[in-house]
Amino acid sequence: MKTTIELTTYMQNLLQRCIEEDGGGCDVTTESIISPQINGSFAFHIRGPGILAGLTPLKDAIDVFEDLSIVALRRDGDEVKDEKVALVEGPISAILGAERILLNILGHASGIATRTKMFVDAVAQCSCDICDTRKTTPGLRLLDKYAVVCGGGTSHRSGLHDAALFKDNHLSELKDFSTELEKAISRLRVENKVKFIEVEVDTIEQLEKVLLLQVDIILLDNMPMDVLREAVAIRNASDSSPKLEASGGVTLETVREIAETGVDRISIGGLTHQATWIDFGLDAIDA
Repeated sequence: MKTTIELTTYMQNLLQRCIEEDGGGCDVTTESIISPQINGSFAFHIRGPGILAGLTPLKDAIDVFEDLSIVALRRDGDEVKDEKVALVEGPISAILGAERILLNILGHASGIATRTKMFVDAVAQCSCDICDTRKTTPGLRLLDKYAVVCGGGTSHRSGLHDAALFKDNHLSELKDFSTELEKAISRLRVENKVKFIEVEVDTIEQLEKVLLLQVDIILLDNMPMDVLREAVAIRNASDSSPKLEASGGVTLETVREIAETGVDRISIGGLTHQATWIDFGLDAIDA
């Protein structure tokens, strides 16, 4: 994940884009009825249960909206239900202008965190991390990945720049699989500072070849349970010890069985692209 400073800058830029999308700060309704000199306090309520996410980066970036401040009552990652999670204070006109933007971000991020926590809970007591993928909302990757971490998941690579993942489309045209892949890995080790080097395999034969190379993670793509168990046994019996990551069509119904095969990680695109928003509201607090 990014540092706090980078996350704040990212959120400031995101909020500015949202303001521009909403008309650049021109709120014709509010301007017609609310004086900019009137201050107030409103509460964010979660309607129903969920895992909170997005509040901390919003609080740190709220100065994009002039004269507004957020007081957090709960923390990102908290399990909450039908309660106040934060207060926003300042000119009422500014609060009303920011209302939908703030609610959208909280609802979106908390939905991802909540879905992630379901998968994390499903593999409890297994030595297996639940990981996200690059199947994130266009333009919202850092927020999506932050939300996954709030739900107890593990962030995979941020993008194409910080880790190497050789997938089937990278490898399909190799004439000498092992030799050419080994050269690419060596080049990466020398020329780039990457968090990890990962290679996708579709068969046990490919797995045995990749185990001879200097890789950090091997991605076991769309393998049946019996093949996953065989892959784990082969890795455990080898002189190599890369982590094994299962991926492909993982659901809440299957994730536990996959984890019990002995893989170290399970990557799930659905953490982000299948998450359902959590309902939040903003309500005036009586003076």
